[in-house]
Amino acid sequence: QVRVVESGGGLVQAGGSLRLSCEASGRTLSNYAMGWFRQAPGKEREFVAAVSWSGAKTVYADSVKGRFTLSRNDAGDTVYLQMTSLKSDDSAIYYCAAEPEPLGSDGRNRWEYDYWGQGTQVTVSS
Repeated sequence: QVRVVESGGGLVQAGGSLRLSCEASGRTLSNYAMGWFRQAPGKEREFVAAVSWSGAKTVYADSVKGRFTLSRNDAGDTVYLQMTSLKSDDSAIYYCAAEPEPLGSDGRNRWEYDYWGQGTQVTVSS
């Protein structure tokens, strides 16, 4: 079993920055891709970004490309989502997920992930 825990959410003004962290534990995490998704009230959970086990490949949703940066620590068990130039549309609960590679969608498809965190709230005030 893999446990996934997010942290770092909060309230920030539009144009500001926030860094989310996600730590996975409980099993050897070699070959696990990790991704971030978000869900705003009344909307579907949507893809934000994903990173391969090696950290060599990252993919982003068009809506966050150029503003968000996803990175992974050397141990491979923690990922960081640096969010800049935040907009009110970025307000949502952000979820981290983990899944052994390979992922057919480069990590974009939430249905490929078996392990999820409880989520962390991000609120951007305009």
